[in-house]
Amino acid sequence: MIDCSAFAESLNGKPVAVFGLGVSGQATVRALEAAGIKVIAADDETPDVILDEETLASCACLILSPGVPLYHPAPHPVVTAARAAGTEIICDIELFGRIYPNAKTIGITGTNGKSTSAVLLHHVLQECGVISQLGGNIGRAVMDLNAPTEDEVIVLELSSYQLDLCPTFSPDISVLLNITPDHLDRHGSMDNYVSSKAHIFEGPGTAVIATDDGFTKAIAATTQSKGAREVMCVSAKDINFETRALCGAHNKQNIAAVMAVANVLELGEGKVRAAIESFPGLPHRQFLVREIDGVIFINDSKATNVEATSKALAAFDDIYWIVGGQAKEGGLNGLESYVTRITHAFLIGQSSGSFASWLTQNDVDFTMCDSLEHAVKAAHTLAQSGATVLLSPVCASWDQFKSFEDRGEQFAVLVNAL
Repeated sequence: MIDCSAFAESLNGKPVAVFGLGVSGQATVRALEAAGIKVIAADDETPDVILDEETLASCACLILSPGVPLYHPAPHPVVTAARAAGTEIICDIELFGRIYPNAKTIGITGTNGKSTSAVLLHHVLQECGVISQLGGNIGRAVMDLNAPTEDEVIVLELSSYQLDLCPTFSPDISVLLNITPDHLDRHGSMDNYVSSKAHIFEGPGTAVIATDDGFTKAIAATTQSKGAREVMCVSAKDINFETRALCGAHNKQNIAAVMAVANVLELGEGKVRAAIESFPGLPHRQFLVREIDGVIFINDSKATNVEATSKALAAFDDIYWIVGGQAKEGGLNGLESYVTRITHAFLIGQSSGSFASWLTQNDVDFTMCDSLEHAVKAAHTLAQSGATVLLSPVCASWDQFKSFEDRGEQFAVLVNAL
């Protein structure tokens, strides 16, 4: 747990408000209270605790869960109240940065691949003998981390929502993987979304930017023009090796970014390559579940949008594709160039009807399946040696599952039962 004693001394006895009591919110409350700080904690499920303008005016700050709307489609009432009270709104990442301004931090963001990159980098650091911790938007909440030591590196996965709540925190090494349209309901426009991601480069340090799309190229140019950070531009095209756990252009981008960070840290290239090749992969992200009679079964349940699924479709051939769920705007549009890789599709979930029309228009054979179990068994029956059975749904999971993790875990159970 992070020691908030120094932060407590700066409050002059004022309480701290925390809104949003998920994993990060609860970790923040525990850390603050352990330092003797009075906390007023609430969320939408605690109607007996009201964080109104008067209450927030008495607080040193409001620590907001990143899941709470800050601007769009409309600010949450607690945000409106804090602004009216003149109370600063931050998140736990910003709090961590204020408590440990000299901690060595690496922040990773991007629309897709940030979790894989963060876990891969953490793995590489450990394999190369560098003490590190992993937290933020993946794994442990940042306030649940151990107090960082002088030689330790803190790897943080950072979402655009978290970056919006970090007015001063700036990682020593900031990594941007890619930007494609996503979360626009929360950001209001693509320009706002890009601006949120670019916030990771505020302040001094090193910028590692994958320049495989137009948005990141533009950010690279802007960051270079400001001159506050050394800018390292990387590309998936620069990587000439693959591992079983990391294949395809998308994961090559992860590798390129991680190798650039390792270069900044002056880690030996041989050790870094060996560490990458030993990486087992991240569950639900192009994860190899099993091979049966020459057919590989890939769990890519985390792919909830077209951009993420396009990377999986680009990585394999002779694909028996399990797809569907709660569709996002645009459906499967944008995947037309990958249809020659798809031998057969198996449709699940609410999107089955609309996806069937798209597949028909693009001359892809498909089977309507009433469940994931039906889809797995049907794919297993049809797929021949050399083929790939790929769960890469393009959709949210909530129509049939608790989460994308639940969907991926059920897929793995079904595959292992074959």
